Amino acid sequence: RVQPVESGGGSVQVGGSLRLSCTAPGFTSNRCDLDWYRSVEGNDREWVSSISPDGIATYQDSVKGRFTLSFDTAKDTMYLQMNSLKPEDTALYSCSAHGGQWGRCGSMYDYGQGTQVNVSS
Repeated sequence: RVQPVESGGGSVQVGGSLRLSCTAPGFTSNRCDLDWYRSVEGNDREWVSSISPDGIATYQDSVKGRFTLSFDTAKDTMYLQMNSLKPEDTALYSCSAHGGQWGRCGSMYDYGQGTQVNVSS
């Protein structure tokens, strides 16, 4: 299994912005649906957003209007632009994939190790 690599996390104040990246070879060629999740220590992973191979993005209600998901096919890289950050956005953000032909993306890709986002008031 391939482990995607996330980057872009950091510490910001309330209202600040960050852009997370997630990259792995084959996202484009395998036509994967790509996902962002987040987790807080001790809690289950929570779905945040997904993007289809055709560029259609969906979001958890709590991040709608603040987060924007995009994908660069040339770089096999997904970006999560996070604006107007809140303390409750503090979490470890990780990415993964599903779908693709015969649903193979779910078995091809693991979750990444994640990138930490800390939002302070």
